[in-house]
This record gives sequence, structure tokens and C-alpha cells, in this order.
Amino acid sequence: MELDKVLEFAAILAWEDLMRAAKPCSVRVEYQCEPGASLDYLQVWSDEGEGCQHLVCDYWTWSSPTHPSGVRFRNGYHSDKLGQTLDFIVKNQDQFTRRADACRDGLILIDPPTEGERTEADIRMKGLHSAATNISRVVDERVATL
Repeated sequence: MELDKVLEFAAILAWEDLMRAAKPCSVRVEYQCEPGASLDYLQVWSDEGEGCQHLVCDYWTWSSPTHPSGVRFRNGYHSDKLGQTLDFIVKNQDQFTRRADACRDGLILIDPPTEGERTEADIRMKGLHSAATNISRVVDERVATL
């Protein structure tokens, strides 16, 4: 599955949390990947239209004196579901693809999801979690036998 799609699913699954602090017309996910396609940094924005945008959260994959690693919610937003899903995506990012011609910066625009899109996001993310759990078990079993 493409990285853009899984990040879109993360926003769709947390849509109700994103609607609490403001009524977004859309959500925007911006991210940067280091050479070799590893995810470095991302931001999730709520866009109410007419130029009114709010930073929902940012996520750094590494820490520095200016920022911790992990998710930081901003402007009164908080979503355990979004935070956990972003953690999962970052920790399993080698399982997701990017187009060969993708540039360093990524941008995903997400309109309010339909019920069908919410259902698809839920089913696909549950499948990804299950597959990642199965992969982890196989690796753990291999390590235990060594």
C-alpha cells in the first residue's frame, strides 16, 4: 500500500476527533522523506476554508534540542487514535511504498469522508495491523530459535 493512502486512512479514522476543535472542510497532511524514502517529519492540518487553517499535530521521527520525537498535538487538538496510527505508520514505514518519481515533500488533501470511505479505512488499517503483528511474531520466533 502507498504511504499516501495509509496516511489518508489515519486522518479518516480520526475524523471525529479532528472535528471537535473546529469544523474542517478538509484535512491536509504534509510530510518529508529523507533520501531512501524514510519518513522524517509530518504535519496534519485542519482547513476550514477561506484561508483558515489550524495545525492539528506534528510528528518527528527523531529528537533534537528544539523538538521531541513522536507526535505533538497543537491548538487544542488531541486524538489517541491519530497518535497511535501515526506511530504504527512510522514504525512500519518500510511496509509502504512511494512512487518512484515522488519528490522529498509529500502532500495529501482529504475531504470529509463518506461512510464508505470510513469503512474502507477501518478495514484496511485493521488488516495492516494484523499483518504487522504476524510479521513481528515470525521475526520473534526466528530470533528465539537462534
